[in-house]
Amino acid sequence: MPLLTLYRLLTIGLTPFAGGVLAWRARRGREDPARLMERVGVASAKRPEGRLVWLHGASIGESLALLPLIDRFIQRGVDVLVTTGTVTSAKVVKARLPAGATHQYLPLDAPRFVERFLGHWRPDIVLFAESELWPNMIRAVHARRLPLILVNAAISRRSAERWRRLPGGPGRLLGKIDLCLAQNAESAARYLGLGAPRVRVCGNLKFDVPPPPAGPARLAAFTGAIGARPVWAAVSTHEGEERIAIEAHLALCRDVPDLLTIIAPRQPERGGEIAALARAAGLETAQRTLDGEPRRATAIYVADTVGELGLILRAAGVVFMGKSLTAAGGHSPIEPAKLGCAVLHGPHVENFADIYAELATARAAARVTDAESLSRALSYLLAEPSRMRKMGRAGGDVVTRLGGASQSIMAAVEPYLAQSALEQK
Repeated sequence: MPLLTLYRLLTIGLTPFAGGVLAWRARRGREDPARLMERVGVASAKRPEGRLVWLHGASIGESLALLPLIDRFIQRGVDVLVTTGTVTSAKVVKARLPAGATHQYLPLDAPRFVERFLGHWRPDIVLFAESELWPNMIRAVHARRLPLILVNAAISRRSAERWRRLPGGPGRLLGKIDLCLAQNAESAARYLGLGAPRVRVCGNLKFDVPPPPAGPARLAAFTGAIGARPVWAAVSTHEGEERIAIEAHLALCRDVPDLLTIIAPRQPERGGEIAALARAAGLETAQRTLDGEPRRATAIYVADTVGELGLILRAAGVVFMGKSLTAAGGHSPIEPAKLGCAVLHGPHVENFADIYAELATARAAARVTDAESLSRALSYLLAEPSRMRKMGRAGGDVVTRLGGASQSIMAAVEPYLAQSALEQK
């Protein structure tokens, strides 16, 4: 039995259990209890009149990368539906959507839910970000003869190998995608090798995304609470990296006794666990969700909120990017570079290797391997703020130079937009 057919039958068989699974996830904070019905394809908003483009990004990074395209579609007079797959991404993205865009959760990939969703929204064009490939959704979109475009497409060598080993290969699925717009030549070659019929390189949309916002009043309160203290931030950290950040703080505070270390975990719900680690190390610790602004005595400040990265990056001149020391893959350094931060990272940044290579060439980023090398790099930069600012300016120049993907993508999508306009007449 072909793998895709087996997958379809399996999702049909599991459909009756979806409600119970969603309720269980909601109790653990992994679903929005007030919007669970969206996950089974029941819309909580009306479809706007006229043309509708549907854009989907699974998590925070993928969905925020779509913002430049959303703006361009709305400027063209086209309404936009934006879907995401996680509670955190929904909160962050919904707060930044312009008028003319509607947010919904992506339904679970079961045929009944998918058909219900598509029957309500009736999109004219469908754009999925990066490597978000849901077989039943792709099959249903293709069956309705809707243009399906993969934008900002990226696939690692390891992921491509896993796809290639699947029985029957991924060609049947990728063949249903009308156009694949890749971030770089490497990803484009991998998608072609996996069976995508039409592939083009358009660059990385994330370079075109405005930096994360920070309200003037909140920023003034935050930076006012910090004052003139030296400060650095470890952002998007994963388990194990917080301990390294704490160890680096302990090594640094002997020479920088007024130091403030901000830790912003990738999963904010881990804030209490991280605060406990810091207190066990004998450090005065505060959590943003419980204690508000950092106090004069705060040594470790756990920023366990959603949507406040812009605040943290504007307060810290040097940033360590997580998922690069104890976890593999890395997180994108584009946002801190846009805001003029010097960037530090671990060795495991393969998901963003080209970006980190560009920053390294410009001397805007530096690699560390453990708490000792992290503390040395921080000591070097904090002791001489002009070095930190020079790195930050170099990073800003890099991300400005690499922008322009949104314009290239819109040019590639233009024939599909024109066809949808003809069909509306």
